[in-house]
Amino acid sequence: MSRIQGKTTSSQLVTEQVYVGIDVSKSRLDVFLHPIAQSQSVSNDKVGLQQLVRLLRKYPPELIVLEATGSYHRRAHRHLHDAGFAVAVMNPFRTRKFADMLGQLAKMDKIDARSLALFAAMVQPGAKAPPAPAQADLAALLVARRQATQAKGALNNQLNVSEHRLVRQQLKARIAMAERHLKALDAEVQQLLRNEPALKNRFDILTSIPGVGPVSAVTMIAELNELGDASATQIAALVGVAPMNCDSGAMRGQRHIRGGRCAVRNALYMAAVAAVRSNTDFSAFYQRLRDNGKPFKVAITAVIRKIAIVANTLISENRKWEPVRP
Repeated sequence: MSRIQGKTTSSQLVTEQVYVGIDVSKSRLDVFLHPIAQSQSVSNDKVGLQQLVRLLRKYPPELIVLEATGSYHRRAHRHLHDAGFAVAVMNPFRTRKFADMLGQLAKMDKIDARSLALFAAMVQPGAKAPPAPAQADLAALLVARRQATQAKGALNNQLNVSEHRLVRQQLKARIAMAERHLKALDAEVQQLLRNEPALKNRFDILTSIPGVGPVSAVTMIAELNELGDASATQIAALVGVAPMNCDSGAMRGQRHIRGGRCAVRNALYMAAVAAVRSNTDFSAFYQRLRDNGKPFKVAITAVIRKIAIVANTLISENRKWEPVRP
């Protein structure tokens, strides 16, 4: 009997579907290929990504999974997508829960890369193209605006309690600077929209919805690019306003919202508050819920969900909001 009978050779393994997990850090990419159990580390730059592409062309993967890590994963996502590979970018919280489910309590880059590869093989999340450059620029401007707004709010709070003349003088100067920065960021956002007809069309559609102002519209454009391509249920879940079941056996628990994209939900909260004050449709919907005994949070969450679904429908149909559906 042959000594290798019943064993799997390397050449046989390569014919299997390969799934790749990549743990991303600022300077390095740790890569694991499943099921061939091959790992490698490359630099998180153009040279390292070219080296990674050469490796992956030897074992063409069915799917590559990265974790979302701020700006560090974006170059790798775009480079691998342009090279023709299917890439999924996942929420680190979700992949960490998966690792816990596997009993993988230790955490280091190589272990995380292996967990991501197993996640790709077992869960098989949908691949997603990187955002277009204009949309990425819009998201960067939006983050900068959000940070400037938070800084201005913190400075105003300090000014309200400060009594020292010099401290107050410096705080006022910093608040004025934050206001200038906000004004410049808003101008840059509007210039970007003018240069991108497709994004400007989305912006015009979204701002036609009562209560949805420029900031809420830009937030949805930048951070909810599934808008118009998802179902009503999916878009509500992405925003984080879909009530989730909590049932077991004969017990029927309360439904609660969870997950979703916090920045979008916060923006739509402000839109919902404005909508229930300014529009008969949304205000009537809100008041009906309140009259039926629903608490404020439940009612306003339902309005947020309604706005998200309306926005999704309008984008998919490429038309502006009207009081009566055409």
